[in-house]
Amino acid sequence: MVKREKKDYLIQSLSNALSILELFSIEREEYGMGEIAKLLGLKKRNAERLLNTLEKQEYLERNRVTGNYRLGFRVFELGQRYKEQLSLMKQATPVVRELSKRSGETAYAGDLRGEYVVYLVAEESNRHIRVVSRLGMRFYPHTTALGKAILAFSEDGVVDKIYPEETLPQKTPNSITSKSALKEELLKVREQGYALDMEEEEEGVICIGVPVFDYNLKVVGGISISGPATRLSKERVEEELVPLVKEGGEQVSQKLGFYIGKRIHEAVEV
Repeated sequence: MVKREKKDYLIQSLSNALSILELFSIEREEYGMGEIAKLLGLKKRNAERLLNTLEKQEYLERNRVTGNYRLGFRVFELGQRYKEQLSLMKQATPVVRELSKRSGETAYAGDLRGEYVVYLVAEESNRHIRVVSRLGMRFYPHTTALGKAILAFSEDGVVDKIYPEETLPQKTPNSITSKSALKEELLKVREQGYALDMEEEEEGVICIGVPVFDYNLKVVGGISISGPATRLSKERVEEELVPLVKEGGEQVSQKLGFYIGKRIHEAVEV
């Protein structure tokens, strides 16, 4: 028996219906039936049937004045459902687990809430000597790699709002203790795309963090890997863990619609 290729399973009427929906854009919100048929190479009778079906199912609606078609309320509903699926916790969980598995270290995902970083997802290393999960705990952003990664890509004024004074709280002898030094560090983080916590939150613990972006191209959180300083040498951090965490950050951002949003943004800007 000959195996059928995937293209053989294409349902032409469904494909045509989806093509109709994809015609609509920010630049062009309405089309007449004749225009749609011509643009998609459809017979007017077939186009009419498809349009009537989409209208009946409320994926399209008619402009009462012009008689043209435009996207209907059901498209908006689907969009809202899609946005609901794009939560940081939901999309980051499998990535954090994989990061922990591949690195053999504890991995996190979290976001900025008020003046603190909160860890929302955590996967502990299974090694005997490991960083214990910080799930649900709050930390100063300037002492954590995850927090610095978020701050570096946040909107202007966020740092000054969180730290109105020049002097910053100190957790360890390695903590950044001034706002000016923090801002200098954040410029470096923005340039290299990742942040480091070199025993700044807890002595003996090193962390690597990267930002996570959503479909609005805004930073909505971050992910990180933490491990004992004895195991996270400079060479291992730079050669193994930084690329690993960056890859994880890109995966979560992709799940949150960042690259789709980027294409839309570029198209609108043009």
